[in-house]
Amino acid sequence: MTFSGKNVLVTGASKGIGKEIAKTLASHGLKVWINYRSRPEEADLLKSQIESEGGTASVLRFDVAVESEFIDAIKLIIASDGELSYLVNNAGITKDKLAIRMKLEDFTSVINVNLTSAFVGCRESLKVMSKKRFGSVVNISSIVGESGNAGQVNYSASKGGLNTMTKSFALEGAMRGVRFNAITPGFIETDMTKSLKDEIIKNYTDKIPLKKFGQPKDVADAVSFLLSDQSSYITGEILKVNGGMYL
Repeated sequence: MTFSGKNVLVTGASKGIGKEIAKTLASHGLKVWINYRSRPEEADLLKSQIESEGGTASVLRFDVAVESEFIDAIKLIIASDGELSYLVNNAGITKDKLAIRMKLEDFTSVINVNLTSAFVGCRESLKVMSKKRFGSVVNISSIVGESGNAGQVNYSASKGGLNTMTKSFALEGAMRGVRFNAITPGFIETDMTKSLKDEIIKNYTDKIPLKKFGQPKDVADAVSFLLSDQSSYITGEILKVNGGMYL
């Protein structure tokens, strides 16, 4: 896999799917900027792991939900590296409840972190990438942004909005040589899903045509492809990584 750019910012990169994305992109030779909001020890450990395998990484703490912090982070990257080639908007939260019990703050906080922050990231990266007429952005969405899900009105709304926002940015970015795509993972095996009871896991697995949960590497490899030169004619795509659960 080849990359014409030299660096990437991955938000929410210190654990879970974001961590695997960071490690995979570093293995392809990109300098990875590891964003985290809390638990610096996890981000520092990831940086050490990447460097021990011959990669390059820097740690960058900021809250994606705070516009000024996101903007300042991108300015710092530009000051350090002279460019920002790629962005992966991965950071996200959940506050699951049935809609009738969901407070407005439960709704707006998820929208702010999952959707509004991605807007800021897309907007600011488009400004920067447009100057070189090159760049690629991948937004990490979710299967529920396409299918909906009971108890996740807020999360579904944030990810559904992210999908259509990605398409709109793709149309605006195309004339500037900047591509925007999204990935909608299904059930991925993470620390969160590992804590589920066996009967719940079986119930979910029975609904997946491939009869298994995906791995974080499945998502990371898809991200790598969509950022790379191998997908240079792909933009505005919503790529399903869900084992066939929602077609």
